[in-house]
Order: sequence, then structure tokens, then C-alpha cells
Amino acid sequence: MTLSSQPSRLLALLLFAVSAVGLAACAGGAEGANDGTGPVQLLVFGAPEELEAYRTLVAAYEVAEPGAEVQLVEASDREDLIARLGTSIAGGSPPDLFLMNYRYYGQFAATDAIEPLDERIAASDVVDPDAYYPTAMNAFQWQDRQLCLPQNVSSLAVYYNRDLFEQYDVAEPPADWTWSDLLTTAIATTRDAGGAVVRGTESEGGPPQVAVYGLGIEPTIIRVAPFVWSNGGEIVDDLDRPTRFTLDTPAAREALQNIIDLRIAYGVIPTDAEVEAEDDETRFLNGRLAMLMSSRRFTTTLRASAGFDWDVASLPVYANQVGVLHSDAYCMTRGSGRKDAAWRFLEYAMSADGQRTTAATGRTVPSMIEVSTSSSFLDPTLPPANAQVFLDAIATVRPLPTISTWPELEDVTAGILENALYRGDRLDDAIREIDELTRPIFARGEHAAD
Repeated sequence: MTLSSQPSRLLALLLFAVSAVGLAACAGGAEGANDGTGPVQLLVFGAPEELEAYRTLVAAYEVAEPGAEVQLVEASDREDLIARLGTSIAGGSPPDLFLMNYRYYGQFAATDAIEPLDERIAASDVVDPDAYYPTAMNAFQWQDRQLCLPQNVSSLAVYYNRDLFEQYDVAEPPADWTWSDLLTTAIATTRDAGGAVVRGTESEGGPPQVAVYGLGIEPTIIRVAPFVWSNGGEIVDDLDRPTRFTLDTPAAREALQNIIDLRIAYGVIPTDAEVEAEDDETRFLNGRLAMLMSSRRFTTTLRASAGFDWDVASLPVYANQVGVLHSDAYCMTRGSGRKDAAWRFLEYAMSADGQRTTAATGRTVPSMIEVSTSSSFLDPTLPPANAQVFLDAIATVRPLPTISTWPELEDVTAGILENALYRGDRLDDAIREIDELTRPIFARGEHAAD
């Protein structure tokens, strides 16, 4: 992990350059590409288990619609997907559909690269906007147009290893736990190889040797936001037309400092070198992390690979229960040559059958209200046992701003927060640097509310 305030957009730009023939070549090589014939192309990314969920959805659609064909184009990660999408759009051979989080689609909406869906929705017998959670639908409205249709309405949750909790005789997270409870639990589950509790970041003879850490959390705005909100603070000055981060308020500072203290004061999360060697998700899967903050997407990987009993808990609170929206949507490119065929697949993916198919894989908290409360999602035979946590969170989730430059803003803040979390940079300096570097990025952004 590079501890730097320089944005990792540099990596995205490199990927953009080197993938110039990637998706465009794939699209150009498909029979009938961009001329209204051939398979519909859907650009996605994810862990192998997540990709399998989309393969399952495509297979179900092709059975339901004989003769229809959908080709998955699989990016290696989100930055690769964004780079491929940008390259293919610039090259005139975009995919017909792509799946993207609401925090990232604004850069393509601002350049008019996404096909508005309002007329197709109005004429559809399948897609009824009232059937879906408004918070997810609204996240993909850009300047009074519905640009994309959300597959899920997820939120941040705390995954925990029940076997480790039992082994260490630590109580499982209660439904109404606080930040103080989280810290106490993280301390109690941070252990050395002999199973003893490891306290602090220093010990006689050097840093303590930790075999199991209590918690994994990324130093990113999307992880920080719900705790700032819960503590009564705000992330930006105006959700619709933000001009700056508001991390300098007492409520935001307290939440940020408490996150930094997890590493600097208490040592309950891995060091930067340890995260570089083994990311938090892998560490959790390997039984070396007791708790991990992540969204619903991690469920597919755990179902396929976890060799232990696990469950999920709600986020701990300060004053109020607040979650942060995690939602991905299917977007149609304006340059697609197969819009009618792409819409037919999109209708299926958003239908009750399509959403049940994806929910059954564990990948989504369905955006369709009816399906979210069905056994397709709340299957008592499949983990997590406490899947209701994700549904309970829907009433409390808040979105982050939809602004075309949001990916840059996240990248800049992540680098600075990493330095504070792992290196111990002063919080005042980190907040000041974030403000100085991000104000010009906010000023360049276009907004969904414009």
C-alpha cells in the first residue's frame, strides 16, 4: 500500500491507456457488433464468485428467452472497468450495458454517454418504478432523468467469524451496539498465536506479534461516512451541489479520530504492510480477522470459500442508526447498437424472476421490494443467518453525493486517510490537506441535481 496523498487515479489513467484495445477489440470482434445484431454485451467486474452470479443470471435469461444471447465482458476490478468503458466509448465500440455503483456513474452521465431509460420504463409492462426501493432508484437519477436501474440496495455491515468469537469466549455483537462496544469487541478478539489478548501497539522487545486482528476497515470516505452521520455530522456542505468536505466539524473529527485510533492507539486492525501482504477480505477468509466491515457483495465469496461459521451484524452507532448506501445499477450506453435487445435483458434482470435469481446467489440485497422480503433473499438455510440486518438498514441508509468528479475525490481522500491511519499523521493536517486538494475537484464537478 502506498502511503501517499497523490490520487490513485494515476493507476486508472495507466489502465485506461494500456487497455485501449481491450473492450473495443472485444466488441469489434463480436459478430454484428454495434450494428443491431449479435450478442448483447454486459460489462461487469467482481470477485470470481460475484462473476458467477452474473453468469447464472445470463444463463437464466437465455433459457427464459430462447435465441437471446448475452456476452459478459469481465473487468479485473472497478478501475479496470472504468478504464475499459471510457476507452470503448471513445473508440465508438462501447458495451451495450455496464454495471456500476452510483458513486461512479456521474463521470459518464456528465458526458452524455448513458442512454436515459425514462421512455422505455414508461412503456414497460415489467419495470414499475414503484416496485423498487426509492433510495436506490433516486441514486441513479441524473438531472431529472432515470439513467440506470439499480439491481441492489445494500449497506455496510459488520461480518464476523462466529467460530473465533466462540473460541475466545467473546459475546457476539448485539443488535443495538455502540462504537464503544465495537472497540471493546475488537480488543477482545485481537490475539497472539497463543490465544492471549494483545493490547496496544507496542510491547517489550518490539511490536506485538498478532495472529488474529479484531477488525478490518478501509480508510475511505464510504467507510467513514456512516459514523460521521451517526455522530451528528455531515460529509459535505451540500449533498446536491457539494463544494467541500466538512470533516473539520467536531462530530466528524471525533468519528475520524476514533477510526484512526483503532490502529494508532489500540492496534486492533492490521498494519499497512500486513494489509499489503494480505488484504482484509483474504485475512477474514483465512481466519485471521474476527470482524470485517463490508457490503452484501462479500457474501458470495464467503458462501463459496469460508471454512467457518459466520454472520453479520448492524453497524455500531453513536447517536443515531445511519447506514451508507451501496447500490449498483445496469446502465445502457448511448452508443449501443443493440438497445432494444439490451433493454429486454435489462427488463429480465429487473423483473421478479431476474432479481430472485441474483439474490439466490448471495450477491444482492434486491432493489425490488417484493423480492427482498422473500425466501430468495431471506433463505434460512444459507448464511448469513441474520440477513435481516441488510433489510433493516434500508430505512436508514443515506447516499453520498452524485457528482462527476466523485471518483477523484475518493481517491485523494483515501491516500490522506491512509497516512493518518497507518502512519499516524496528525488529524488536523489530514483534514487541512483534504480540504486544500479537493476543493478544486469539487469545483470541476457536474451534479445530478443540475
